Amino acid sequence: MSRRAAPAALAAYVLHRHDWSESSLILELWTRERGRIAAVAKGAKRPHSQLRSVLLPFQRLQIVLGGRAERRDEAAPPEIHLLRSAEWAGALPDGRGVAAMPSGAALLAGFHLNELLMRALQRHDPHPRLFDAYALTLPALDRDDEAATAAALRAFELVLLRESGVLPELGRVTQTQQPVEPRARHGLHAERGVTPIDGAGGLSGATLHALEAALAAGDLAALRQACRGALPALRTLLRGLLHYHLDTSMLRTRALMVEIQKLTEPSTPP
Repeated sequence: MSRRAAPAALAAYVLHRHDWSESSLILELWTRERGRIAAVAKGAKRPHSQLRSVLLPFQRLQIVLGGRAERRDEAAPPEIHLLRSAEWAGALPDGRGVAAMPSGAALLAGFHLNELLMRALQRHDPHPRLFDAYALTLPALDRDDEAATAAALRAFELVLLRESGVLPELGRVTQTQQPVEPRARHGLHAERGVTPIDGAGGLSGATLHALEAALAAGDLAALRQACRGALPALRTLLRGLLHYHLDTSMLRTRALMVEIQKLTEPSTPP
């Protein structure tokens, strides 16, 4: 009689966690191979648990899942797995070490990414390209360069919208499918897509072509560079798309940043 193969290890991040019992946690895990998964980490809150110091946000992990766990309360997701093990993965896809836990505005920006993923992705729907973009975006948030951080956020939002299937082709006017004119200005709408506009505002056709080329090539560095040249306009346009497709007027992390700004000097919000 042949043995069953051991479960494969999965690359994962913790998007969210909450108490399940006095000693256990329910986790929202995002895996490269299987998408977003709910899992219970039994005993993870115990002082000497190996999982206690591992199951933290923004840390790349290698996890092994067991079978389905029994639901103990209505707050538990309907399909919840047992977390058998979790270890720090140690390196990013490009070979660099994992960045330290972000703090301050960078921490809020990281939670902004996690909230976008929680709202945008269905369970068991893998997006390897988006997973890799997330892994490479996290280190870019912990910098003193606010423009670089904002460009990294906008680039990730564009990848998320494209992977979700709701971002139109940026190099063409959506209604006519004609290429955008490099010097003309264009809006980006949830229902009408790319549309020409009169006067100032919006994005230039040249910027739209650069964004589309970077998205098509999967070149995150080029995408950030294209975003950096149009940050104020992109922030406004992408906020409208995200609010429309995520069915919310304001993300929680954005609302928290607004409240913080009322008490402190302005800082670039997510």
